[in-house]
Amino acid sequence: MMALRAGLLGVGMMGRHHARVLRELDGVDLVAIADPGGDPHGVAGDLEVLPDIDALIAAGIDIAVVAVPTRFHEDAALKLASAGVHTLVEKPIAHSLEAGQRMVDAFAAAGLVGAVGHIERFNPALQELRRRIEGGELGAVYQVVTRRQGPFPSRIADVGVAKDLASHDVDLTAWVVQSDYDRVFAQTAFKSGREFEDMITITGRTKSGVIVNNIVNWLSPMKERVTVVTGEKGAFVADTSTGDLTFYANGTIPLEWESVSSFRGVSEGDVTRYAFAKREPLKVEHEAFRDAVLGQLTDVVTMEQGQRTLAVVEAALESARSHASVELTAFTAR
Repeated sequence: MMALRAGLLGVGMMGRHHARVLRELDGVDLVAIADPGGDPHGVAGDLEVLPDIDALIAAGIDIAVVAVPTRFHEDAALKLASAGVHTLVEKPIAHSLEAGQRMVDAFAAAGLVGAVGHIERFNPALQELRRRIEGGELGAVYQVVTRRQGPFPSRIADVGVAKDLASHDVDLTAWVVQSDYDRVFAQTAFKSGREFEDMITITGRTKSGVIVNNIVNWLSPMKERVTVVTGEKGAFVADTSTGDLTFYANGTIPLEWESVSSFRGVSEGDVTRYAFAKREPLKVEHEAFRDAVLGQLTDVVTMEQGQRTLAVVEAALESARSHASVELTAFTAR
């Protein structure tokens, strides 16, 4: 089969990595790059840096990756849908729910693959975690806690920490437990002098009854990327910064110390750190997108899923403003 002709819009901090992976991907040829800001990281190589999305489309592409600031996603995506180009846009899907829905509708109407770059879903630790949960190794899932903390990234200018980072945790949580968020309550903080929030905590519950807590900020000098899933048989701890997965089993040996054994809950059991292949998440994400375009069933993050994630984040921001919990079905029906 002929290779898919790929175009890339945006070669900034994230776009440069997309350029590298697209060049490494079997069955894909990167044939065009566009960025009105030029090529700050020198990734274009022999390709001319085109001025805009219209020039990118004119290059005759089959698939496109959109890695520009969030406020430009809608315009680029709608033009690509109109031109019949399968498209992967970086997360979040759009700057507003209305814009995101227009994108969802456009790609559905055109019969095209529209995807969103929630890359954490392709982290090897989370892929292994979900595989083991599906295999019954945790039993019933009770709770998911995520912690995503670190210094402020200077690359972000047009959104707050909720849309930039919490969207990762919302997507991966719903994906790991295979259940959408049902209700959220959130609190935010504005500490760095920007118009957007730089700290958010989201507490909620999925439709399947799993309790959720997402802790996210740009205010910590300590970088942390951790997902803890607690269930009937123990707890999985996934460190997505290293790709490691550890299982803490509930103990089965009766405790002899009377003051401790009087608590009839779980006890500490074996701790297992798993060994498994750790492939680059961005490459796995691109493979899923490529294969979806070729008609295969993959776990690519669809625009519909990206829109649901944005709805949860927007509901969390509304909760923080109103100091009240927000039910997702009622929120999205407005």
